[in-house]
Amino acid sequence: MIPGIRTATHPRAYLDHAATSPLTAGAARAMSEHLALVGNASSLHTSGRAARRVLEEAREELAAAVGAHPMEVVFTSGGTEADNLAVHGSWIARRTAGPGEPVGRPRVVISAIEHHALHDLVPALQRDGADVVRLPVRADGVVDPQAVRAALAGEPGRTTAVGSLMAVNNETGAIQPVEVLAEACRSAGAWSHSDAVQAFGHVPFDFAASGLDLASISAHKVGGPIGIGALLVRRRVSPAPIVHGGGQERGVRSGTLAPVLAVGFAAAAAEAAAELAGRAERWRLLRARLLAGLGRLPGVRPLLPATASPAVLTVAFDGCEADDLLLLLDAAGIDASVGSACSAGVSSTSHVLLAMGLPEAVARSCLRFSFGAGTGEEDVAALLAALPEALARARRALGGGATIDGH
Repeated sequence: MIPGIRTATHPRAYLDHAATSPLTAGAARAMSEHLALVGNASSLHTSGRAARRVLEEAREELAAAVGAHPMEVVFTSGGTEADNLAVHGSWIARRTAGPGEPVGRPRVVISAIEHHALHDLVPALQRDGADVVRLPVRADGVVDPQAVRAALAGEPGRTTAVGSLMAVNNETGAIQPVEVLAEACRSAGAWSHSDAVQAFGHVPFDFAASGLDLASISAHKVGGPIGIGALLVRRRVSPAPIVHGGGQERGVRSGTLAPVLAVGFAAAAAEAAAELAGRAERWRLLRARLLAGLGRLPGVRPLLPATASPAVLTVAFDGCEADDLLLLLDAAGIDASVGSACSAGVSSTSHVLLAMGLPEAVARSCLRFSFGAGTGEEDVAALLAALPEALARARRALGGGATIDGH
């Protein structure tokens, strides 16, 4: 039996870990030991130095968990800020010719399936004068490696400031060819970045081995506290700051540092790295049980890429609106998600699913189920027990609707 996190005080089946994963007991303990910490980590007095020591020890523990040098860890408020700093900051730093650069680099290359943190950054980049190139995605949700190489090859590639490709898509779980991006960017003299928020703690990820120049991670995706993330930055790389202030974090990210949050982040990250193999195997078993149960329901199609994170599964439900099904499952005690949760609570058709070529009616029928450290068999069983009635009611509400193939 695989236990979950359902308790008398939390009787719900929580299947939305890709949105946020509950604080682990280890992270909570680590933070509680430092809640009385006094002092700003940038202050020079004794209390400030004590806070700085706690922060730096957390930085070292986090760096070890992600395969980075401590100097490469730049703390941020989360994955969204890390993504913005990586891409916008890199473009600002390289858009005009610098030392050893004969020309400026006005191009940014990103994929069509990036998180909203980058997808919605594009208009701002274009207003500032960036030439943004979007890499297309195949029907399986994976960016074609040849498209990556082509976008960065030849003369256009020598004017690219930064290329960005998420390691694991947050909606489909599709694992992307990040190593190809790193190699192609290196050949073109561009910096490479990956949003690794859904990768770290869910699939093998090592910053040193990745070849990337920058990578974004977030605490609350691995059972750490909400409100802290990190941008991993190679020591030879220096994106321009997008927030100005006291010059903390290598002068790249200003703002008062949060030692207690950093301690929780480090504890959760160390636990996620140490337990990755066991967790991933458990998620594969749970996903297999979920897929078997879904296979007994008519008009249901899991969107499962050939190479995917075992912690994420998006499913298209023929003949219903995902919003309706989500609310019916919610009433039955099931927490799931319609696409990305980082859209200010506003439901809209997923740009990721549309980029994959799904008809809009099908894209609007998709729900995402995602697993975390506390997901158990009872969570999957509760979902499968609630789905038949909820799905029938959602279909009646729509009155039929489009089929899975769009007809």
